[in-house]
Amino acid sequence: MIDSTSLPLAGAEPPLRADAVRNRALLLEAAARLAARRGAAAITMEAVAAEAGVGKGTVSRRFGDRNGLLQALLDRSESLFQEAFLSGPPPLGPRADPATRLRAFGPALLRHEHADLELYLAAEPSPSRRFAVPARRLRHRHVALLVRALLPGADADLLAHTLLASVDVVLTDHLVRGHGMPLARVEAGWHDLVDRLLT
Repeated sequence: MIDSTSLPLAGAEPPLRADAVRNRALLLEAAARLAARRGAAAITMEAVAAEAGVGKGTVSRRFGDRNGLLQALLDRSESLFQEAFLSGPPPLGPRADPATRLRAFGPALLRHEHADLELYLAAEPSPSRRFAVPARRLRHRHVALLVRALLPGADADLLAHTLLASVDVVLTDHLVRGHGMPLARVEAGWHDLVDRLLT
């Protein structure tokens, strides 16, 4: 069994003062209202500040930039997904064998990101920051641990990047919306890659 429970949840922040917690919640509620009314494209630092009734500097100090704001907006659903594969029940969680967990991970990630697709696409970081996002780093580390358990001696880090690239949110959106590919085919592609890797 792989002990993924020692992996920290991505995006975890140090404890905040009570007023900072209230301000963060106020800003995220404003961003969520904007997204619900006008879509993820409407979430700008200025629009969130206006919706929350604060200055743009308040939003900037709390989140840094638009990408930081969008990542924070995704934190709740991302935390639930992380809990599912770090400590949840099979087939994702640690009570399942590594092969079962690896086969289940790609489709679960696809469905997870598809549920908040517009936000994930809007939150897509620049190429220089793409692999520094805590949630992505945790996903990679998790997949690499599973690969390492299944294929000792293999380049688990590179194989994990290769597998995760096949279910990348931008690629998946391109295939599904741009080319009409059913999401089920992308999921089947993950299973095919994993099965070929393990045979």
